Amino acid sequence: MSFMDEALKEAYNGINAGDGGPFGCVIVKDGKIVGKGHNRVLLNKDPTCHGEIEAIRDACKNLGTHNLEGCELYTTAEPCPMCLGGILWSNIKNAFYGCNRKDTNEIGFRDDKFYDYLDGKNDLLKISEMEREKCLELFKDYTENEKSQRY
Repeated sequence: MSFMDEALKEAYNGINAGDGGPFGCVIVKDGKIVGKGHNRVLLNKDPTCHGEIEAIRDACKNLGTHNLEGCELYTTAEPCPMCLGGILWSNIKNAFYGCNRKDTNEIGFRDDKFYDYLDGKNDLLKISEMEREKCLELFKDYTENEKSQRY
């Protein structure tokens, strides 16, 4: 059985349970599955519970780290922008997907609006800088605290 077969199995587990969409994911390190996840958006009433994010959380917990360098990710669909961010933040360098974003759109998932936003084609979100000086002070305090703890 391939790792993509395991991601498919995870996706079927989720849809059969009514947890969310047809998205399953496994994370592999040194030829072993170290994390699994499927879409749990409906189950948890949480829009961040995509299969990739759930698998990243599971792998981090199982490995006792936030750094998944050296891992590979297998997922049933091309990662959305949020999941792509999670993959990048976790330092995974290789990711494999089954269905592409056009396939995902055809079954009713609307990732294109997020890509359009990133390309400046819509105004889904208004985002503005505010109270930067106060926040810079926070960053300064954090940096000083981190330096004192390192030495």
